Amino acid sequence: MSVGAHLRELRKRLVLVLLGLAVGTTAGWFLYEPVMAFLQEPLTEISGGSSQLNFQTIGAAFELQLKVAFWAGAILSSPWWIYQIGAFIGPGLKRGERFHALAFGAAGIVLFAAGAVSGVLVVPRAVTALLSFVPDDAAALLSATSFVSFFMYLVLAFGLSFLLPEVLVALNFLGILPARTMLRGWRWAVVVAFTFAAMINPLPNPVFMIGQALALVGLYLLAVGVAALREAAQRRRAARADAPAPAPASSHA
Repeated sequence: MSVGAHLRELRKRLVLVLLGLAVGTTAGWFLYEPVMAFLQEPLTEISGGSSQLNFQTIGAAFELQLKVAFWAGAILSSPWWIYQIGAFIGPGLKRGERFHALAFGAAGIVLFAAGAVSGVLVVPRAVTALLSFVPDDAAALLSATSFVSFFMYLVLAFGLSFLLPEVLVALNFLGILPARTMLRGWRWAVVVAFTFAAMINPLPNPVFMIGQALALVGLYLLAVGVAALREAAQRRRAARADAPAPAPASSHA
């Protein structure tokens, strides 16, 4: 594809992503109440059934519903916009490799879902653990907007972090990042994984941070393995293509 064709394809995929986000946000608007009930569950358990969220302005409740609708829409529409990433990469592949577009989309959906689920499981425990430091004779007056932003950002951060192998393998498919280069940078990958886990993991217990960092390192090594297998298959195909054709058997009268 020419540069112009790539740009037109990118524009098309971005429009489709925005349409998917709009549909997901609309669904998220109607799911606002159950989503908020789920987000407030650790707070209600701590406070004995009463909510600790506060709305500090007149329009804060409306703004919060918009924000929840958008983030819920981003999560609900994630299969759609992740597929668009794979569909954009697909035309850059050879005809025999077009099925990789579907593979990229399916793998991205599974990885993002796994990361988001891990975030959903970790964040309520983090809220409970962090609020346990509030003294018995004090009350934690939490801003509703800040609390929901904290929850949503962490869930999306967990989900996006699990897309690391997808991005690396995509760069390898595009010929930008060879497997050997990725393998040589494993030390940097470990440092980045532990730094990232320390930044986004809200639990004071280091066990969860270490576990997440090791999961990211494992995903990085998985991407290296997939890239190495692909490059080995390419070398075998090239060797077969360059091999001289067998000489025809001679016939004797």
